[in-house]
Amino acid sequence: MSDRLFNKVAVVTGASSGIGQSIAEHYLNEGAKVVAFARRAELLEELESRFPARTLVVDGDVTSASDLNRLSAATERRFGRVDILVPNAGLARVIPIENSTREAIDETFDVNFHGALQTVRTFLPVLNDKSAIIFITTFLTQVGFPGLAAYSASKAALKSLAQTLAAELGPRGIRVNSIAPGPVATPLWDSVGLNPDQLSAVAQTVSSRLIPGKFSQPEEIAEVAVFLASDAARNIYGQEIVVDGGYTVG
Repeated sequence: MSDRLFNKVAVVTGASSGIGQSIAEHYLNEGAKVVAFARRAELLEELESRFPARTLVVDGDVTSASDLNRLSAATERRFGRVDILVPNAGLARVIPIENSTREAIDETFDVNFHGALQTVRTFLPVLNDKSAIIFITTFLTQVGFPGLAAYSASKAALKSLAQTLAAELGPRGIRVNSIAPGPVATPLWDSVGLNPDQLSAVAQTVSSRLIPGKFSQPEEIAEVAVFLASDAARNIYGQEIVVDGGYTVG
């Protein structure tokens, strides 16, 4: 364990699996105190058992204002402040254009955009000056991918939000940045709505465009999240770091 984030208080939503869980673990390994928020909090029991003094697990949904208020109150009660905020909770569904109903689009935006925005708004009163907010966007704002229009659009909105908040909150010394992961091996792929054969075909096609020839791992995203939360990134505002294995190179 190193101490790049020693004694900092971090809140990570969508922390029960994949990128969010890896970010929470990396922050704890770097000396931070972590509030892990997820709909399935039972999946975080092992993490809490390893770092009981520095971990608070809260169950809830980012689309619920009452859940976010409860999360903020629990965080302030336990740790008194927030230094790092990672609104990571996300939803991905393959929705062909003919099935892109208002309800289907709203479901995606409610989690990916509104959920992230309301997480930040809820925590503004307890965010320290000179804190860090890190959004998780996607490489798909730069390339087209069939069936992911709603997902890509919601993340493009999030990218724009991050840039705007960087300017708006910058005078308080709050740094707002984004990480745009490429294809990452996480459980999110199991919920996109493709059958196993379709998933396998997509994985083969995508992997062929990746310079390493394989999907990234969650810890590769988490390591960037550690950097952006640390003092080493103290002069970075409103930027998006793409971690996509070279997918968007050409």
